[in-house]
Order: sequence, then structure tokens, then C-alpha cells
Amino acid sequence: MSALPTTALIAAPPTLFRQGLMALLREHWPQLLFTLTADASQVAELVAHHAFGLLVLDGTLPGLALPALLARLHQTRPTQRLVVLADQRPLLERGVPLPWPGTRLVVPSQVAPPALATALAPWLDVLFGATARPGPAPTPPATGYFSRRELEVLRLVVADNCNEEIADRLCLSVRTVESHRRMLLQKAGTRTLVGLAARAVREGWVA
Repeated sequence: MSALPTTALIAAPPTLFRQGLMALLREHWPQLLFTLTADASQVAELVAHHAFGLLVLDGTLPGLALPALLARLHQTRPTQRLVVLADQRPLLERGVPLPWPGTRLVVPSQVAPPALATALAPWLDVLFGATARPGPAPTPPATGYFSRRELEVLRLVVADNCNEEIADRLCLSVRTVESHRRMLLQKAGTRTLVGLAARAVREGWVA
């Protein structure tokens, strides 16, 4: 069993949201290292063999049996600092035990990464002996900066949807989606979709 006190285990699908969250955490805690998995079946074994400084568990991870995994994690490593990205009410309705005092956070699955970084600051500051914490989540762009439709497209871009999927979700033509994406890149001052998604996450434009 090895200790990885300055490593965060991120168990989440490989989306632009995950990339943006990692970029934001690196910005505030550059010493933080990452272990990544998108395989729900690996999480318990990884935690059993390594003492991570932080575990971020995305409740939307395919194949995730959340109640059983939480029970196993608590049995294996009861002091593991853990943040679960999931809506709390459905968990309570399903009888998922949430008391893990001081070491567990349950936050909405659509939380904006800046807000999540702020919530994690007390834990990460302890790991690195830091005193500075991320400030409050930036204000979304002023009304009129992005149109309502552009923000809808932006949220789907950050969630790793392709043009065809966005067009289907929003009942638009693919050409219209492409036009919205070009406008988003221009307004955000970025040249690539990864850059656009990273800035959207960093600035709190999407939630």
C-alpha cells in the first residue's frame, strides 16, 4: 500500500468538463498530481492500494454502482477525502448513506468547476500548507455577451457532444450549430474547442 498524499484520483468520463476541472485545480494547486480512470470497476482497487489526497467521483460514470462503491470505500479507507458529483436528493431516496463527517462532500453533478474548486480549497490547502484559496466563482458573462442559444450550445460542447448530437438535442441544423460554435470561439477569443471549453469552465460560463 503506497501513500499518494498530493495526488487526486479523478474517476470521471474523459470529457472536456474533466479537462477543465483539472486545469483549474492545477492553476490553484500546481503541485497537485492526477490519477485518472473512466472505469468504475477500478476505483475501489485503486483506493485500496493507494492513499490518495483526494478522490473526485463522478456519479454519471458508466457502470457505477454508487451505494455499493461508497460502502466499500468507507470500509477500506474511512478517512478518504471524497467528493461525489451527484444530486443528493436521489441518493437519499435510494437510501445511500451520506454521513462521512469531515471527509465527504456531495455536490450537484452540474456544479461549475470554479465553485467546486472553492469547496475543495480547505482540503487541498491542508495538503500543500497553502493559505491562498480560490476566490468566488466568476460571474457569467453579461447579458447580451452570449445569446441564450449560444450558451446552450456551449454547455453541450463542454459536455463533449459533437455537432450532430448538439443539432439533435437542440433541434437545429448542423450548419446552424457550426455557426454558433464559430461565434463562440470568436467571442471567447479562443482558437480551439478545447481552449473554448477550458475558458468556459474557468470563467464559470457553464454550470
